[in-house]
Amino acid sequence: MNERLSSPAALRNRGPILAVLQAHLPASGVLLEVASGTGEHVIHFAEHLPGWFFQPSDIDPDRRRSIEAWAQGRGNIRPAVALDTTGAWPEGRIDAVLCCNMIHIAPWQAAIGLIEGAARVLRPQGKLMLYGPFRRDGAHTAPSNAAFDADLRHRNPSWGIRDLEAVASLANLAGFTAPEIVTMPANNFCLLFTFDPSPLIAVAHAPK
Repeated sequence: MNERLSSPAALRNRGPILAVLQAHLPASGVLLEVASGTGEHVIHFAEHLPGWFFQPSDIDPDRRRSIEAWAQGRGNIRPAVALDTTGAWPEGRIDAVLCCNMIHIAPWQAAIGLIEGAARVLRPQGKLMLYGPFRRDGAHTAPSNAAFDADLRHRNPSWGIRDLEAVASLANLAGFTAPEIVTMPANNFCLLFTFDPSPLIAVAHAPK
């Protein structure tokens, strides 16, 4: 039985996302992909970033099987793990965390878990990279995004396109710098945060 799933959206956007990774990541490291989906992202990134090891993850067992099917024979892709952002995270230090198209199709608590979990596993100066649609200053950036947001909220009231500023504020509280914002095709953005816990450490050790 062919367990490989396929996503037209993943096939469209993996090239532009790879270009951002190539421009902002060092030559080697370990990257944790949260909500890897079909696995078509991670195999593309692993092929073009041979100095990196990739840890795919997904909450859905069918998708984990798809990831495994796509990744067969690729030495720089680790076995897919189950990951709920609000629960336990993989052990070990990570150089980059990537999450594409998740936080708008999950409750806000999942976004909180994603950012707090990334802060626990990332090395200092590690990268948290988020891809997807976002509102800017409370407004949608395109009519198609507004329609998509309405559909998401109709399907589940806890879903919806998030405010970029709210995500950035949440990340700042967890020890991340302000994001570098990269405009992507089809009214999407890539947000690149750097984990810099030193201000939090300084506050924690400040005289009372």
